[in-house]
Amino acid sequence: MYRILAAIGDDEERALEQARTITGLPGVGPEVSVTLFHDFTDNPEGASVHQVAAVRRAAEHLEDEGVEVGYAESSGAPAEAILETAADIDADLLCLAPRGRSPTGKALFGSVTQQVLLEATRPALVLGAGREKPGSD
Repeated sequence: MYRILAAIGDDEERALEQARTITGLPGVGPEVSVTLFHDFTDNPEGASVHQVAAVRRAAEHLEDEGVEVGYAESSGAPAEAILETAADIDADLLCLAPRGRSPTGKALFGSVTQQVLLEATRPALVLGAGREKPGSD
């Protein structure tokens, strides 16, 4: 079994792009499982990963393509949680889709993707960040 960890944010279109990219990889099918991971930065109501619209959208596409889907979530330091979850499931590949941020935004607020890439001990697939959206910093 080939295991992929896809870190999913709140953007539904970006999540669907991640799912489409994964199903477009060579050899993706029943022998591939994808764990959809979401980090809650603020979760006072105790929401679950299954309640995140972007996660549901990605899962729908993956399942329609015959890919096994699992779920993981955390609250707190997202980069650390992504790396820990990847180790827990023994992921063969990380799939990240960073938000569009300006260089200033990255300098001020850091970059989860950058930290994951610097600390990861497994391959990572990074989708283009697209255009910066107002208020994305």
